[in-house]
Amino acid sequence: MRISDDRYTRDRLRFDLALRLIRLEARTCTIRLWTGLSDDRIRKLYRSYASERDRTPVPRHRGKSPRQTAYFFRNPERQFQAAQLASLYLLHGLLDPTPAGIEAHYKIGSLESGLLLCRAYEAYVDLHEPARISFEHAWFLLLALARHTEIDLARCAPCGGVQLRDLLARRDAACAYCRLESLDGPGGANAPC
Repeated sequence: MRISDDRYTRDRLRFDLALRLIRLEARTCTIRLWTGLSDDRIRKLYRSYASERDRTPVPRHRGKSPRQTAYFFRNPERQFQAAQLASLYLLHGLLDPTPAGIEAHYKIGSLESGLLLCRAYEAYVDLHEPARISFEHAWFLLLALARHTEIDLARCAPCGGVQLRDLLARRDAACAYCRLESLDGPGGANAPC
């Protein structure tokens, strides 16, 4: 029995995805959803590979996963980062813009979709130091955009960029980037005296 046999490839991919999700600080229920591994197997993977091998152990988050879209609208910087993360979802093929709105192109439990989600989040982390949005919030953002009941993507009127739009409240027509620029620009709130 060789580990490279085709019949073991799928299991290896599931374990690799689980380890990647552990390193991104995903909760056990999220890892189970994407990989199909049992809670016990996920805990054993964490103990065997993530807690002892790394110099700084990966923290394990407990409790319920995030469920409030207001988190993405707390301040312009977080809204800007969430819009960039949503753009990465579009670029990685997890979401697809249609005339009627956003359509989901991922399948929960699919190893391929799980890898795309990890790649999109890792690209977001590479763009932002420090990243304000955790992996669990990023996963919730993808779910919320696919449901299209509370938040949506829209074009910013002044710059043409992608912005998050709160469907349950009135928001400015300008995106978070334009609002940040107006605060930092001449005469803005953060302008030098």
